[in-house]
This record gives sequence, structure tokens and C-alpha cells, in this order.
Amino acid sequence: MMALMVHLKTVAHLRGRGDRIAKVTFRGLPFYSRIAENCEEVANFNETFRWPIASRLDGNEMLEIQVYNYSKVFSNRLVGTFCMVLQKVAEEGHLELTDTLIDDNNTSIKTSVTIEIRYQPMDGTVGMWSDGEFLDVPDDRDGMFAFETDSLLSGQSHGSGTSPGRSLQGSIPTFRKAGRGVFSAMKLGKIKSSKDDHKKGDEPAVLDMEDLDRKAMRLAGTLDPDTISLASVTAVTTNVSNKRSKPDIKMEPSSGRPVDYQISITVIEARQLIGLNMDPVVCVEIGDDKKYTSMKESTNCPYYNEYFVFDFHVPPDVMFDKIIKLSVIHSKNLLRSGTLVGTFKMDVGTVYSQPEHQFYHKWAILSDPDDITAGCKGYIKCDIAVVGKGDNIKTPHKANETDEDDIEGNLLLPEGIPAERQWARFYVKIYRAEGLPKMNTSIMANVKKAFIGENRDLVDPYVQVQFAGQKGKTSVQKSSYEPIWNEQVIFTELFPPLCKRLKVQIRDSDKVNDVAIGTHFIDLRKISNDGDKGFLPTLGPAWVNMYGSTRQYTLMDEHQDLNEGLGEGVSFRARLLVSVAVEILDTTSPEIISSTEVQVESVSNISESATGKIDEFFLFGSFLEATMIDRKIGDKPISFEITIGNYGNQIDGVSKPSLSKKRKKDGESEEEESELIQNSSEDEADEDSDLVSVSSTPLMKPVITDRNYFHLPYFEKKPCVYIKSWWQDQRRRLYNSNMMDKIADKLEEGLNDVQEIIKTEKAFPERRLRGVLEELSVGCSRFVTLANKDVNQAGRTKLDRERLKSCMREMDSMGQQAKQIRTQVKKNTVKDKLKLVQNFLQRLRFLADEPQHSIPDVFIWMMSNNKRIAYARVPSKDILYSIVDEETGKDCGKVKAVFLKLPGKKGFGHAGWTVQAKLELYLWLGLNKQRKDFLTGLPNGFEELKATKTGPGLQSVPPVSLVYNMKQVFQLRAHMYQARSLFAADSSGLSDPFARVFFSTHSQVTEVLSETLCPTWDQLLVFDDVELFGEASELRDDPPIIVVEIYDQDTVGKAEFIGRTFAKPTIKMCDEHYGPPRFPPQLEYYQIYRGNCTAGELLAAFELLQIGQGGRADLPPLEGPTDSERGPILPVPLGIRPVLSRYRIEVLFWGLRDLKRINLAQVDRPRVDIECAGRGVQSALIQNYKKNPNFSTLVKWFEVDLPENELLHPPLNIRVVDCRAFGRYILVGSHAVSSLRRFIYSTPDKNSNNWATAAKLMNGYMVLTNGGSQPRSSPSLSSRTFSRPAGDIIVNMDSEPGVRKMDTVVKLDAMSDAVVKVDMTEEESDKKKKKKKKKGGVEEEDETDERVLDWWSKYFASIETLKETLRAQEAAQAEAEEREDLEIAAEAADIKPDDLLLKGSKMKEKTKEKKSAKDKKKGLAADGSEKRPVKTKVDELVVYNKELETEYGNFEDWLHTFNLYRGKAGDDDEHALDDDRIVGRFKGSLCMYKLPLSEEITREAGFDPNMGMFQSIPHNDPINVLVRVYVVRATELHPADINGKADPYIVIKLGKSEVKDKENYISKQLNPVFGKSFDIEATFPMESMLTVSVYDWDLVGTDDLIGETKIDLENRFYSKFRVTCGISSNYSLHGYNVWRDPMKPSQILAKLCKEGKIDGPHYGPGGKVKVANRIFTGSTEIEDENGLKKQTEEHLALAVLNHWEEIPRVGCKLVPEHVETRPLLNPDKPGIEQGRIEMWVDMFPMDMPAPGPAIDISPRKPKRYELRVIIWNTDEVILEDDDYFTGEKSSDIFVRGWLKGQQEDKQDTDVHYHSLTGEGNFNWRFVFPFDYLMAEEKIVISKKESMFSWDETEYKIPPRLTLQVWDADHFSADDFLGAIELDLNRFPRGAKTAKQCSIDMIRNEQELPTISIFKQKRVKGWWPFVARDENDEMELTGKVEAELHLLTAEEAEKSPVGLGRNEPDPLEKPNRPDTTFLWFLSPLKAIRYLVCNRYKWLIIKIVLALLLLIMLGLFLYSMPGYLVKKLLGA
Repeated sequence: MMALMVHLKTVAHLRGRGDRIAKVTFRGLPFYSRIAENCEEVANFNETFRWPIASRLDGNEMLEIQVYNYSKVFSNRLVGTFCMVLQKVAEEGHLELTDTLIDDNNTSIKTSVTIEIRYQPMDGTVGMWSDGEFLDVPDDRDGMFAFETDSLLSGQSHGSGTSPGRSLQGSIPTFRKAGRGVFSAMKLGKIKSSKDDHKKGDEPAVLDMEDLDRKAMRLAGTLDPDTISLASVTAVTTNVSNKRSKPDIKMEPSSGRPVDYQISITVIEARQLIGLNMDPVVCVEIGDDKKYTSMKESTNCPYYNEYFVFDFHVPPDVMFDKIIKLSVIHSKNLLRSGTLVGTFKMDVGTVYSQPEHQFYHKWAILSDPDDITAGCKGYIKCDIAVVGKGDNIKTPHKANETDEDDIEGNLLLPEGIPAERQWARFYVKIYRAEGLPKMNTSIMANVKKAFIGENRDLVDPYVQVQFAGQKGKTSVQKSSYEPIWNEQVIFTELFPPLCKRLKVQIRDSDKVNDVAIGTHFIDLRKISNDGDKGFLPTLGPAWVNMYGSTRQYTLMDEHQDLNEGLGEGVSFRARLLVSVAVEILDTTSPEIISSTEVQVESVSNISESATGKIDEFFLFGSFLEATMIDRKIGDKPISFEITIGNYGNQIDGVSKPSLSKKRKKDGESEEEESELIQNSSEDEADEDSDLVSVSSTPLMKPVITDRNYFHLPYFEKKPCVYIKSWWQDQRRRLYNSNMMDKIADKLEEGLNDVQEIIKTEKAFPERRLRGVLEELSVGCSRFVTLANKDVNQAGRTKLDRERLKSCMREMDSMGQQAKQIRTQVKKNTVKDKLKLVQNFLQRLRFLADEPQHSIPDVFIWMMSNNKRIAYARVPSKDILYSIVDEETGKDCGKVKAVFLKLPGKKGFGHAGWTVQAKLELYLWLGLNKQRKDFLTGLPNGFEELKATKTGPGLQSVPPVSLVYNMKQVFQLRAHMYQARSLFAADSSGLSDPFARVFFSTHSQVTEVLSETLCPTWDQLLVFDDVELFGEASELRDDPPIIVVEIYDQDTVGKAEFIGRTFAKPTIKMCDEHYGPPRFPPQLEYYQIYRGNCTAGELLAAFELLQIGQGGRADLPPLEGPTDSERGPILPVPLGIRPVLSRYRIEVLFWGLRDLKRINLAQVDRPRVDIECAGRGVQSALIQNYKKNPNFSTLVKWFEVDLPENELLHPPLNIRVVDCRAFGRYILVGSHAVSSLRRFIYSTPDKNSNNWATAAKLMNGYMVLTNGGSQPRSSPSLSSRTFSRPAGDIIVNMDSEPGVRKMDTVVKLDAMSDAVVKVDMTEEESDKKKKKKKKKGGVEEEDETDERVLDWWSKYFASIETLKETLRAQEAAQAEAEEREDLEIAAEAADIKPDDLLLKGSKMKEKTKEKKSAKDKKKGLAADGSEKRPVKTKVDELVVYNKELETEYGNFEDWLHTFNLYRGKAGDDDEHALDDDRIVGRFKGSLCMYKLPLSEEITREAGFDPNMGMFQSIPHNDPINVLVRVYVVRATELHPADINGKADPYIVIKLGKSEVKDKENYISKQLNPVFGKSFDIEATFPMESMLTVSVYDWDLVGTDDLIGETKIDLENRFYSKFRVTCGISSNYSLHGYNVWRDPMKPSQILAKLCKEGKIDGPHYGPGGKVKVANRIFTGSTEIEDENGLKKQTEEHLALAVLNHWEEIPRVGCKLVPEHVETRPLLNPDKPGIEQGRIEMWVDMFPMDMPAPGPAIDISPRKPKRYELRVIIWNTDEVILEDDDYFTGEKSSDIFVRGWLKGQQEDKQDTDVHYHSLTGEGNFNWRFVFPFDYLMAEEKIVISKKESMFSWDETEYKIPPRLTLQVWDADHFSADDFLGAIELDLNRFPRGAKTAKQCSIDMIRNEQELPTISIFKQKRVKGWWPFVARDENDEMELTGKVEAELHLLTAEEAEKSPVGLGRNEPDPLEKPNRPDTTFLWFLSPLKAIRYLVCNRYKWLIIKIVLALLLLIMLGLFLYSMPGYLVKKLLGA
């Protein structure tokens, strides 16, 4: 049996005394040792653990031993961990070792463990080491621990030199902190002293230094002495020990600052609107802005295509909470508001969080807010996009229109929200509030009190809740600081809602205006979970804390915004008890309230304990240092106040105790609500001898530090504060979020490291990433074990339980995923995986944010003169204490550097960047009963001073100050080397920077260097006698931070702040040796921040040297000032400054462009000065800038000493000066090239014959212009190296663009000959008419005729291709992902790669089957070929959906453009306004190389020594060029007129020439098609910037600029990508694809070969051409206009040009015939696109043959058609009327028809009266003439919008025929019965008979085969009429037999017809039954008909009955008389 046995002997060097326990884990199975009781130094375990194992021991497996301090009560505390890879054991079977443990920071600690391991394999064999396996070690080991322990490789306890792996050790990166210089990680921390052994006398745990140094030395073997790391801020402040926490470097609160937003909404159309015969209008509403579309008459599916733009300038929070509301209103006009059909609501944030910040072509579902039982009221199709500054919106391609008509599949809903949303009630319960501030002046109150004698609270609060655009308010509670409402506000909204946040605001009711007291936002995403195990939104009952402005009441509160929830609150305002619940409604139940109005009702009170048990908390703070106090406040005494809630607030807490404290004697404190308000700082000692809070430090007068800052002289006496407060004990919430935050912090730090490693191109980023993932998965599993405690604590709400479950699920799955990803991290996948892991980080941060507050945040205020000056806010969770280490807040019991800032808006901008004060602050918050530990984290070496008046029994009173009796003296050396890319602070566009270094209470400055953004100070600042208090050892591990501020010196006034950064010094204690590896320290880059933006980088190093007994003499010596000119300034010493070597920098001076005036004078004689590291060169002087702005001497060079390490290269400065008379020079502008790396020239590698790489610059640009390279994105073949020779190669290239098969390229040598064969798949010659089977097997005769094709055919075909390639890219991406998944699976299952291929292909087949099945379902075939008509072969061009520049690297292949800046930099975020500072451009290039250069280059033939590296560059004399600009169309223009449209026209400027095309403006169009070309003659270089602008034409006033785009023609003209005239894919002499270039392909090819010094072209027989060593084949015949064939070489030449990138050495992708899409920008709205323009530019030098006439690209004229519709019969029309006489159902039927968009031209048939069966006979003809654009499938309508319109507007709408059936009424409005709409391009074929015609023809439209009237020309059949019933179901309301006949205008003229049944070609009268006449026109007929036919018997019966009645009446009438007569006997 195989087994692994571990004998755990002892654990030594333990600290303190206590019980120990060990845990040994292997393969996930842990064993625990016995408890070693009460042991001190050494724990003897002496136990053996045995794991029987079934599979062989793998060398990569791990054994882990963890040693804990055991505790019966608390959880065990980890002392340290020991991990080892069992490779050695697997090899040798037995191992004994002693090694140190590492703690949780992965730092090695003293404690060591001794173990013996035996492994007994099955067969007893144990192999030898094998080299290959060994080399894998680093990979497997993952950089997981801080130290490669010796045991790993050597097997003895401290490696002797014999271990077999010695040679390798340098290459294993040993430290986790890879983000810094390697040895900076040596600042290792002390062990976290365990809680139970914290004794004062403990000796410090200092690492055994020489041991450490030895290890480090061993590792330093392979490191370059000059290695440097870009210390990102995280690394600088990375913490090693536990006494300090990281400071936050970004100062300015970013929220609350207004930003520009633009929301564009296109309402395209609406469908299925509920209601009969409506005139719908769509209203678009955002916030309070409303805009309306035009009204469409009598249609349920109006087509609008109207575009609206809303501009906002508000803070992001306000923007994202705004509601976008789309509503459809029926028959609105000037007089009436119309009736609402339905609305759709969504907040802006939802749109912004979509990919690309937009919804494109999606259908919004309308619902009726007044009737929630009604269901869907229709759909609106729209695009919504939200653009912030700098966002670019890409218009996504859509496969085709038909997909979008599938409404259900394209709903306007974010991913993951169900289509069927249900109505729900949102209950927001408001119980009560506490601690409100007074909101009224006390003067009035005093008057009242005097008169009435009552004392009232000065606030009348109520709560207002806002959600989804609706507001609800509670009642007002008069005069109460502790109002109790117990009310709930109920919203009814669809669930899940598309509005993310609920806004709850306490307001003060006032007669004049109500003001907000505090605001809280509830984010629904945080209180719900939409997963399958998720939960509905729920919250509380819980207290939410509200923050805002300070609590003093002033009439005009300057910080009122803070109370509205904008920006960071600076003070506690109140807390509010709320709960939120959601109930999904069952809309079918009868008793439901159907309106969505907000309701407010009262609710019952909740118990005290519902929110948790009240407990006593203790907050302690100690101020160790207060420095950098702003000099404005430095002259008055200062104190600091700490508050938590209202506790500790002495000035403006509400100081009236409303109820005296009630205390129970047994020590339980049962609190009244009022406790919050109670201010416990009145000195009241309570009866249980409770302590008094001390919440502020004593006043103290600041002392001057330097001219800007003061500090407080605390020295050894550090003031303390402490506060007791009572809160509900909800610590568990904070603990969980602390754990997640810590995991996230660790992850973030790790990811920053990985990015640093990648950025600085260090080795093995993948290992670091694996380590990060390992940490993450360990952290996640630890969370799952810890979070599940105290589950049934009081006050746990539903949200607590659900959140815990979902967090645990999430963390668990995250841990699993991290493990899985870890196995997939390879060298080549690091970047992709990094992205994935960054998503984890966002998820963690999201989870960690706890929505239910508990303890309010802590505020630290600096007070002067009893006024609040500056503050800092510390979240209470960050300082919360827990006995479990992971749960403790990250700053609890640690010293943190806190920067105070000004409150509210004062803190924006400059005021916000200057520090008001810097505190070194120690904070601790915890339960009062855990108080004993509150001082443990302080730096050791202090005594406590208690308050004087405490009685003898009070030992537990916290100190009021700490006195440090241990003091260490240090010398700080700040090596300030240089800074780069600083912020420009002067109007010259430069700065005069100096740096000020602060450390503790000292500060010093460097010298001022004038006029530079890249100062090299090279200065050592020495701070002598810096006193730091505390133990030496602790200081060593954890020095205070150094703050470096950089200023710009101004001659007058105060120096201006540029930015700030933090650093930690490297420390040497007096007993340590000054030498490697830690000393001398290395220079590092520190990021400089200005507010939240970066403002440059500082290169510096800092060391802190302890001064011992011997004084300064023992310190390493300082060299004196070396440079006599610089006076007493010390330079950076030799060991620290970088190693230099000699470089030559060559500069190509080409010219200057667009120089602006300086001080109102024009620049006339400019010169360029280039400077780098103190050396430089000047260009020749331009004698007359206006005449010729180019330089006469092109190339100059200079030599300079630069650091060997490229990362340290100083920036190169380019300055332009203007030489004025009398020797004056004026600076025009400057540019700093911050990184020279891309200009470094590397010699071509002779042995790798790359096709296209000869001399390469770092980023793939060439210096030698005849050396070609690829622009970054063009498909380059240069990446393959061809090594083995081969014979002739034939490469088949289809001329079909986009399907070039490059797979057949075989590797070949650059010297061998190769044939590249180009097959022309389809010659022009065989474009004969062919009969092709089209879909549905219909014979299709007319193939597109050559004559019909025009440029637009080419364009539209190309757009199709563009869409297809985009789709293909998406598919390929999906496939790549799939393949990666396969690999992962394979890796897990251990499959060999070749099996993988098989498996992969099988899988692919499977997925393909799946896919095709899916597609067929949708009605498309798998590849679309079965269904799509076979495309005619149209020659295509390339449509780029971006500027050409981005595709070809700005055409800077050899000529670079450097923008010259002048003026102060803007302080908008990320300097977005830099464009205003550009005063011109310098064109040129740089090339730098190390000297000496190898001979070969200079020996090449034709090498011109004057040109240096810039060989064969064209001359820069002026040249005349004909520029031909083609403007195709513009899209999505920003509307410029009130009506939401624009009247655009084109203006083109080039130099002095300007072409205005004003008379050809296009009326009321936002997507105008211009189709124009413009010719302009220009002279380069004077006129080289082309501006194409789109203006809006206005009848009165000036025309407005919509947007413009600028193109630098010069760079294009000289680029080797040949942008002068795009190369088309085929060569033809006539037709739509005629060759545009004056040079034929053969001439172009010959010229290119000559310029590139290439052999060729040689045309051979059989259609071959040889260029260099490639052979291309192609056709050799061409057809002229008359159809005659001629021999030609042009096709061959063109084939070579189209594949020029394959030519060795000089090849590059030539620009094809193209159309580029350029964004239009408006200078007034920087950064926001105002639309796009599609265009291209051709340039022809005037000294060449003149080009032909411009291509005609004028827009296609729509073709005139006539559609004739004959309505023959109807059937089964529903009967609507009841007959007057008979009550029978009948209908008076007529049919109405129109073409969409032409409702006003609707036509009606005559009426078929009185149809009793629903049958109607009409024989009636409608005739609809219309203009139609075939290519776009749109009808074009021109009409005036209103009687006031100046001109007609053109609309394009889809061709849809609407037929409706109506019931005619004479006196009332006609009744609408049903309708059908046929899309003339694709509508279902009519049924042969009325019986076969059914509603399914409409229902299943997607599945049925469709036909197009434009192809069929004539169709006859039956179609159904449908309408919607009350339940919104489609029902059949009739059938119509119609015939559609389409003719062109010419055909219609030849065979005219009459309308109705008129001449010519009349239709016969319909054969209608007798009953269909009008009764009141022939009454007799009607009576006869009624009488005779139907009512004969009825009439006879009635007559008989009447006679009987008359008889009876007469009888009754005369009866009495007769009776009397009879009786009286008369």
C-alpha cells in the first residue's frame, strides 16, 4: 500500500507562553496534533501522521503545516504556516528538515518547524532528478510564498552549496512584492504579536538579518544591477508590518462635480398599439425635459424615425438617477392633451451600464400606469444612447432588418431581465428618526419661550421617498428632534424595475421652502439578488445614517448640496429607521387597486430589539503627529475633535438632554432613544463610576515648519481622545464586509503587481498572477468558514440572512473559479486572465458594500477659534475591532496618515488639492467590554497619562495623553533625481518646478529648475536629527511616510501646487551593515497625483539611517558638492544614480504647422530646439514661415549620455522659439516626448530573414523608410519567420475580397523564389445573364445588369461585406473562447494535444449542428447561402467604420507629428481640454541608438551619410497637389433646430480656399446623403490641414456649425501606405469601377520597385509576374467599352499591389479603394461626437498627368413606381350593426388602403351596404404612385411638414401597404373592423381561396415563405384582416381578396387605368344582392323588400291582433253604457 508519513517533531522559537496546536494537511485532508500545553519557546509534538494514498505522489503536490496558539474561548490564532512541494520526497522517498514558517503576510518569521517525511511507493522505486522536470519547478511553485525555502531544493536545513538546483536559484522570483524593486520587499514586518502575550517588556521580533541577506544575495545572482520598478502608489505604500495602514493618495471627492452628458434617442416606430383608429404621438421625457414626435394619423403601427437629443451638465449621480420615460399619447393636439396609451420607464444609469452605453433597435414594452391589469399596450422601437465626455458610441451592425422585427427577441431590457415583467408593490416603511439637527434660529424660539413658556425642538421633519419618477411623503411631525412616523409609502411599479435607486430624504417643513436635512440612496441591486437562489428586494428594519453639511444652523447653508446627497457628507445629520419590502402582485385578483399612484398608510410600531440589542461602544484615538497645517490657520491655537454620530460633538450636537439616562443597576445599559442626542461630554460621572468622554484635544498653537505649512509641537506627548457611545450591535454586518474588503485589497494589490510586471516587462507575470489567484481562493474559503457565525443574533433582518447566503455562495464559487483559472494561467494567456480576475475584484467590491448601516462613520475635525476648518471621514467599519483577525477593520489599531480636507464645494479644485493638515492618527473602535486591547497597536515605548481627577479605583480609565520615553534619531536622505510629464502650470505651457519633501515635522526643498516639465534635479536632500518616537525595531519595520509635493515657482505670489506623492524610506538601523542587497536603495518611479488625476511621475529614492552612539560619523559618507556651478547642492551619490552610456540621437526636422499668434504677433522666423539630458541640437531657422514652413536642413544629430536602463531615460523636450528683432527669442510652444523607447533603432537581425522587418523601431515603425513595416492593425505576415528554403510556391488568392486564403503559405526563405498565383474567380467577360435558382425555387430572370450598377451598388455591397466581416469576427471570437474552454477541459482531464484536435473538431461539428438547427428555426440557413439570393459579383471597396488614421497608425510610418503646447493645463478630469493649449505642430522624427553603430549599415549601397538613419526620404520642397474630396453621407447628426432636425450642408476648408455648398442644403435631415465631390488645389506644406465641416442652414441668422473633422493631408501624401488614391480590387477601363488613378497599376508597381530598390517587376508568359522573389499570377485580358479584348499587364500589376505587404523588406499594406467614417466634433462640446461623416480623399500631384473626371457618386434618384391594388371581394367580415327594424346583424362594408407615410392619400372603395354574411363585392381599384429606392428598400416622400415650412422635407420609410376594413355609419363615426399591413418586400403569399386564408398568415409570419412585389410584379390572393380584442389577443375580423400589380412609371404611362371602376380599363360592376341598396334613397323598394320577403306573415298576424284589440277596446268602451241601459231598463 502506498502511503505518505509525516513525523512532526518540534516547533521552536515561539513567542510568549501558551497552548499550541498544529494542523498538517495533505491532499485536502487535515490532521490535528494534540495540544502542547503551556509551552514557551519550544513545543514538542513528536507525532506521526499517515495518509494512505491510492495514486502516485506527484512532484507538484504540497504539504502544509499550520501552527496555532490554541484558545478554549476564542478561535485559534495562526502563528505561521509552512508549505513545501513534495518533489524531493517523490524522488528520494525520505527527507528530514527544519525550516521557518511564514505569517499571513507571507513574511518569514523566526518560528521554525522540524519534520521528517517518508514516502513509500508501491514498487519501491524512487527516481532520480531529471533536468527537464526541474526546470518546471518555478512554474509549479507559482511564486506563492515569500521565500523559496532551502528545503525546497536542497534538503538540508540551510542550503549548502551542494544542492543540485543551485544554478537555478537566481531565476526563481522570490518575493511576493514584485511590484517594487526586488529588495524593497525586504522591509519585512514583525510578527503580529498574539493577543494574549502582549507584554510591555517583550523583546522586538527582529529578523535575523544576516540570514535574510544571505538568502537575498543568493537570489540576486541573475538580477541586473540597474533593475527598477515603476512603483505604483499601491506598492509604495504597501504595508509590511501591522502598525501602519496605507494612506489614500487621491484627495478630491470625484462625485458631485457636474459633467457633460448627451442622451440621444431615436424613436423609429411603434407596433401593436392598443386602441382603434388612433392618431399616436410619442412623448420622450427625461427628467423635466419633454419632446414630442409628429402625429401619425389613423394607424396602430406608426413609423416615425425621429431623433432627439438632450444635453445635460450635472453630476453623474444626478444624471444616472434621471428617468427616461417614453409614452404614447393618442390624438394630442394644440387644444387637448390627448389620452395616454401606455408608458415605459427606465433610468439613465441602466442605459449607461449597457455595453457601448446604448440600446440599439430595441422594442420598449408599453404598459398603462392607470390600469395595471391591462397587460401590454404596444411596443416602441427605439435607440437610446448615453454619452459622457470621452465616450465613443459605436453603431452596432445588425444582421438584417428581419431579425429586428422579431419583437420578443429584441426587447428594450438589460441582459437577464425577463420579457414578461410583473407588477409589484414596493413598500417603504418609515418608522422614526433620531439625532436631527436644529433647522431654525434659536432667536425666535427664545421669544416664543418668553411668551408662552414652552421649549420646543427647532425642526419640523417629514420624509420624502422618490422612486421611478414618483414621490411619496409622510406626514410632518411638528417640533421634534426624534420624530416617530410609523408610516409606509407604497409604489406600484413593474418588477424587476429598470430604476436602480430609491431616494429617501428627511426634509424640514417650512412655510417658505422646505430644505433637505439628509438624503440616503437605497440601491436595489444591493438589497436583492436575481439569481435562481436569489431574493426580492428587502431591507431592514434597519437604521440608515445620513450625512451632510455641518450641524450649525445658518440661513444660507453653503453646503446644502451635501444634504441633497451630492458629494461626501462632512457631518452626521440624523439616522432614520426604515424597511423596504416588495410584493409581486397577482393582477388577476379582483380586489387589486389598478392605479399606480403613490399611497401612504400608517403601520404599527416595531419593538426596540428589532434592530438589534443596544450595546456600549468605545472609540479611542491618539494623535501622534499633526503636520502640514495650512498657513492660513496656523496663527491661532488649534484642537482636533472626533465625533461618532452626535457623540463627542461639542459645538453643534443637540445639547439638550431630553430624558435623563436610565440605567439598570446590574450594569446592563438599557438606553432611551434620546441617548443619541444626549451629549455625554458634560462632565458627569455616572453612578456606576463610568468614564467621561474626552472628544477633543487641548488647544495648542502651531509652530512654523516652512513658508507654507505649520505643525503642532507634540514631540513625546501625544494627546488622546475617547468617546463612549451606544449603538445597536450589528457588528456582524461590518465584519463580513471587512473580510471581503480585505480579500479585495489583497487582490487589487496583487493585480497591480502583475500589471507592473507586465508594464516593466519583467519576467514571470504569470507566476505572480497564479499566486494572486491562490490567495484569492484561500481568502474565499476562509470567508465561508468565518462568516457563518452568530447567525441568530438579535436584530438580524431578512436581508442579513439572504445576503449571508448569497455572499457565501458567491465567495465559494469565486474561490472555485480562481482555482480553475489558476491552472489555466500561461505566459500567453496572462492578459486575458487578468481581465477575468479584474471582474472578480469588481464583484468583491460590490458584495462588500453593506446596504444596512449600523455604526455611523467617524469624523475628525480640525477646530480653530471654535470654528470647523477641515475634516476627514473614516468609515467605522475600517476601525472596528474583532478578536478574529480577518474581521478587524483595516485601520483598526494601526497608525494611519490622514489628510484633512475642506468641506463641500470648497474642497473642489485647487483648494481640494492642498492639504489642510496631515495627521498620524491611531484609532480603535470596539465594544466597551473588549476594551482591554485598545492600546495594543500603538508604537511601543510609551507611558499612559490619565486625567487628573479620576479616583483611586479607576485603573481602567483610558489615557488623555501618551508620553513616549523611547526616542530614536535618524538622518533621512532624499535622493531626488528627476520628474517627468509634469502638469503645465504656467501660461508658457511649462512649469518652473521644485519639490518639497516632508518627513515628520521637517521639510526641505530642491532647487527650482525653470521652464521645464521634466526637471532633472539630481539633488540629495539630507534631513539631520529627525526624531521619531517608539521602539527602534518597530520603526525599522514601519517608518512614517514621506510626502513629496511638487510646486511651480512663480515670480510673484505663492508657488502653485502641481501634485503630490507618497513614499516609504528604506531604513538602516545603526547595527546594520550599509551594503547590498538593501543599500544603496534603487531609484523608483512614484506616481504624482493632483486631486484624482495623475500629474506626472517622480524618480527618487529615500533612505532613513539611524544615528547611533557614534553620531553621524558612523553613517555612510556623503560626497561633497561636485559641481562648482551649482553651489552647495549635493548630487545624488554614485551607487544610486543610474549607469550611463553614450547614445546618438538623430533628429529629422521636416516642418512646423498651424502656429498660432503669440502675444498678438504672428510667428515669422521660428526655430526648433531639441534637448535631452542637458544636450541638444537646434534646427535651421525658417526664414519666412508664411512662405515655406519647412526646414532647409533635414537631419541633425547630437550625442548624449543616457542610462542603460530604458525605463530611466529622461524625456526629450522639443521647443519652438520665434526669433524676433534685436536678438529676442520668444517661446512659441513645447512638447515633451516622455518615452523615447519607440524611437530606439535596433539593428536588423541578419540571420532571421523576416519578410518585412529590416530596421525596426520598438513599436513597429521604421526609421529607414525603405525598410517597411506594418501598421499595427493591418494583417501582417512579418510575424512569421521563414527558415527553411523551398522551391516555387503558389499561393492561391481569390479575388473575392475578405476570403483571402492565407493558410496555404508555406514557410520559405527570403532568398528563394516563390510564385503567388491569383485566380480571378469571375472575369468581367463572363458577366453574362444567367438564370439562377433563387429561394423558393422561383425562376428569377433579370440578373442585375452591368448598366444598372453604379458606384452606390459597390458601396452597398461593401457595407454588406463590412457587416459580414464583423459578424465573422464575433463568431471567430466565440470559437476561440470555445477552444480555450476545450483546452481547459483537456488540461483538467490530461489529454494530449493531438487528441485535443480530434476532439475539438468533433466538438465543432456538434456545435455547428446545433447552430444550424438553431438558425434554421429562425428561418436562416446555417451559412445563409440557401436562403439568400446569390449575390451578383459586384466589385467592392473597403468601408472602414473608423478614420483611416486609426487603421494605419496615424500614417506616422516615418513622419511623426508632435503637438506643441502652451498655456496652463486645464484642470478638468484627465486634462481633457488640452486641445485648447495646442499652438501648433512640429513634424519630424527621432532615432536614437547606442554608439558605436555596426559597420554594415553605413556600407550599404547608396547610403547618404548626411541623412544618417533617415535614408531615401522625399525632399520637403513645396509641391502643388489637386485634392479631391468625396463626401458620401453623414449619419446621426446632432439636431441644430428647435424642431429636432437640421438642414445640413458641407463646407470644406484647405488653407485659404473654402468651398461652401450652401445652396445644396438638405432640408430637415439628420442622416443626409450628400453624394458630392469637391476639387481644391493646394500647395503642401502651406496648406495641408483639410477641414470638412457640416453646417446647419438657417433662413435667418448665421448658420450653426454642427461638427467638423480635420485631416492632415501631408502625412497621408508622404506615407508609404500610398494614401493618395486607394487601390481598387479590380482594374477596368469603363463602367462603375473605372480606374481613378492617373498612373496605371503597372506604372505604380514600377515606381514602388524602383524606390524600394527591389528587383522587378518581370512580366512572364502565362500571366505571371515576378517581384523580388515572389511570383504572382493573374489574368492578362481586358475588355474595353466596345467589348473588344486586349492584352494587358495591369491585372498582374494590380495583383502585386493588392498583396504588396508580402514583398520582403519594403512591403506594407497599401491603402485600398475605401470609404472612411470620421466622427464630427464641435469645439464647443469637446469630446462628444456630434455625428459621423463618410467620405474619402484623393490627392494627385500637379506635376503628374492629370486625373480623369471625378466619379459620380450623386445620390440615387428614387425610381417612380405605380402600385395598383384591386379589391375584388371580402368575406367573413364581422357584422357590427344591428338592423333598425329587424335586429339582425349586418355590416355596411368598405375597404380603405394607403401606402405607409401617405395616409393623407388614402383611398376608399364604395360601400357594400347591408352585408348579412360578411361578404362584400367591390371590383374596385386603388392606384398608389410612389418613389422607391431599390438599394435601401425605402419609399421616398417629399412633403412640407406644415403650412409654415419653408421647403419640403424628404422622408424615407419602408414600403408597407395598409388595407383596412370599415363599417360605414351615416351619422356617427365609421367603425374600424380590422386591418392588414403588407411589407411589399416580404409579405406572405395570399391564399388561393377564402377557406385557406387564416389568421396564421399573420401569426406565423416569421416561418412562412415570403414574396416581394418588386420581384413578382403581380400577385393575387386572399389575406386576413385582424384586430385586437379586449384581452389584447389577435382575432380574425375578415378576409379580403386583392390583387397587387406593380409597374414602373413608364409602363404605367403605356397602359393607364382608372381609379375605382372608371375608364380607362374599367372593372365590371360588382354583382351585389338586392339587399345592398340605401333604404332612404328608394323607400318603396325598401318597404317592398321588407314587407314581401320577410315580414309578410308577421304583418298579417299583427293586423289580426290589432283588429282583435280594437274589438276588445270598443267592447270595453261601450259595455258600461249598455249595462246601465239594461239595468235601468231604458
